[in-house]
Amino acid sequence: MQSIDPANLSDRDNYKLLIGSVIPRPIAFVTTLSSDGVVNAAPFSYFNIVSSNPPLLSIAVQRKNGVQKDTARNAIATGQLVIHISDETYIAQINETAANLPPDESEVTLAGLKLAASEKVAVPGIAEARIRMECVLEQVIPLGGKDDGHPSTDLLIARVVHYHFDQAVYNNGYIDADALKPVSRLAGNTYAKLGEQFEIVRPS
Repeated sequence: MQSIDPANLSDRDNYKLLIGSVIPRPIAFVTTLSSDGVVNAAPFSYFNIVSSNPPLLSIAVQRKNGVQKDTARNAIATGQLVIHISDETYIAQINETAANLPPDESEVTLAGLKLAASEKVAVPGIAEARIRMECVLEQVIPLGGKDDGHPSTDLLIARVVHYHFDQAVYNNGYIDADALKPVSRLAGNTYAKLGEQFEIVRPS
């Protein structure tokens, strides 16, 4: 067994070990709206469920050289965001939105995606997504940082206020995972599809 103290590693080395170990990771595809009305879109694999009562999701948005990314900055400014579940049907376009664009350019336009109006928030969603969740920002928690005392991450806690499900994946209150064809993140440039499934009954 290899034993390593993370304090002795660089940020990059810790990153490589974490993203190679915590797999597969679901990918949140997030849209936000800037103060100038530009729709920002970006994927995040530091993403999961926090609570079902109320429905809360978490997204950790890493800062770049201490500077907030458009997603965190816009969500904090407006208090709104739309979270989409990434799937095989549009993962290539999602990957294009990871490009480093200036704040006044929309990744939606770059990737050739279509916008869909939201019901309860001003931020539009992505029409190609088969699951999208309109959210309001419940809380933001600045985290991390080492030497300079500035945070390295903005942890966004988002409360779902409206769901949108394509009929192909929604079945009487349940989601059909095989029909959804979700995509997850591994390490490097590697992604994974939904693989073999098995059941284990939980103890009572």
